[in-house]
Amino acid sequence: MEFVHVKGTKKKGEVILYALSTCGWCAKTKELLTGMGVDFSYMYVDLLPREEMEKAFEEVKRFNPKCSFPTIVVDGKKTIVGFREEQLREAVA
Repeated sequence: MEFVHVKGTKKKGEVILYALSTCGWCAKTKELLTGMGVDFSYMYVDLLPREEMEKAFEEVKRFNPKCSFPTIVVDGKKTIVGFREEQLREAVA
């Protein structure tokens, strides 16, 4: 599974966005992170080959048992599910 890296001016630890290519809230989350200048990586789970997609869903379920999107993981510890602007801003401040 490969992530796409977005180089930002603010390195706030490891920020990972699991998203779907057709999800409007995922797009808003990606826009927010980019607009804030946050260095992050993302993956469109629905565009992966089937075998990789299954692995990605299992990975997402570790952080978000409902496996909903977007799922943002900060430093492997903090998980934010859905477009939660205030929580996201706090997590990467």
